[in-house]
Amino acid sequence: MVPIPRVGPGAEFEPLRIGRTERVFVLTGAGVSAESGVRTFRDAGGAGFAGDGRRPQGGASIGLWYEHRIEDVATAKGFERDPRMVWRFYSERRRQLPSVKPNPAHQALARLAQEREVFLCTQNVDDLHERAGSPEVVHMHGELLRSRCHSCERPSFVDAAGYFEEPPRCRCGGLLRPHVVWFGEIPFHLERIFAALDKCDLFLCVGSSGAVHPAAGFVSHLRHTGRARCIYLGLERPDNAYAFDECRLGKAGELLPGLVDLR
Repeated sequence: MVPIPRVGPGAEFEPLRIGRTERVFVLTGAGVSAESGVRTFRDAGGAGFAGDGRRPQGGASIGLWYEHRIEDVATAKGFERDPRMVWRFYSERRRQLPSVKPNPAHQALARLAQEREVFLCTQNVDDLHERAGSPEVVHMHGELLRSRCHSCERPSFVDAAGYFEEPPRCRCGGLLRPHVVWFGEIPFHLERIFAALDKCDLFLCVGSSGAVHPAAGFVSHLRHTGRARCIYLGLERPDNAYAFDECRLGKAGELLPGLVDLR
């Protein structure tokens, strides 16, 4: 029988003891970026680029942002139908990103990686973890500041440019697209991610809704093995709260800096 998780305000919990030999897997979702001011697909009446979005149910076109439907700006079919509009959407996100700064949650995770063995996986496509100092970040949903070809096998490349008029083209003649995972596409680095999950002693999920798969299934995968402690931090109880040992509710930027005891 799976134990019932303890759920409550983060201030009611003791700091986590993390031994020097313990391996920590951290999954971050849109809630972390939202605390820096990044609009997300979970925003009321809005959608964004943090990457951890709830898919509209029953085919409904909810989650509008700047009068764009998710189906139009976050699917391959939408890109093929109107690449110019899609590039305008992501170009605006690129233009806004430099004004967004890492928050205390990003900084606390960067410090943790200096003291313990941390595998940091994010559903977010921004570069806030890198700017906070995290030495290695696995972007399972891609990166906003990279592009790749929609036609050929050319590897993705760094690209912070904005394309507000004509969509850019690859040297093969095909259209370039943002290097992000759209709905219906397979996330990146899954083999590496599951290898790290199977080795971890502590699974720390921060600001992820628990609604977007496969990331939402990581904690259930671990509970079946019984190896790792599974802790959630975020403003709201996630959809997969039942699978965690603890759900510590509150702002990640307030909870993470004092979360762990490294003695």
